[in-house]
Amino acid sequence: MDISFLLKIVGIGMSVAVACQILSKIGRDEQASMVSVAGILVVFLMLLGEIGALFDSIREVFGL
Repeated sequence: MDISFLLKIVGIGMSVAVACQILSKIGRDEQASMVSVAGILVVFLMLLGEIGALFDSIREVFGL
C-alpha cells in the first residue's frame, strides 16, 4: 500500500465531510446521511482490492 492510496481515502473522507456539513446546514439531513453512506461504501470497495492482495501475499508466504 502506498501513500497515494491513503491520500485518496483521506480526500474522499474530507469531501464527504464537507458535503455532509453543507447538506446538514441547509436542512437536508436525509441526503447528508446518504452521502456519508455512499462515501463509506466507496472506501470499502477500494479496500477490498487491497485486502485481496494481502490474502494473496499471505498465501504466497505460507505456500497455501
